[in-house]
Amino acid sequence: MAFLRGKDYVSPVDIAYIIKEIMRHRIILSYEAEAEGVTSDQVIDKIVQAVAIP
Repeated sequence: MAFLRGKDYVSPVDIAYIIKEIMRHRIILSYEAEAEGVTSDQVIDKIVQAVAIP
């Protein structure tokens, strides 16, 4: 995304823009999470909120 936007560096905004597409297929939910209606996107959102942006 950074390259497509004409930048020569990657910023946290660039990562936030595509993180769900990158990580969604890598998260395997437990049976309990699926039963409670938790989605991969919700897990990714919590991870992004927990990680401090430099």
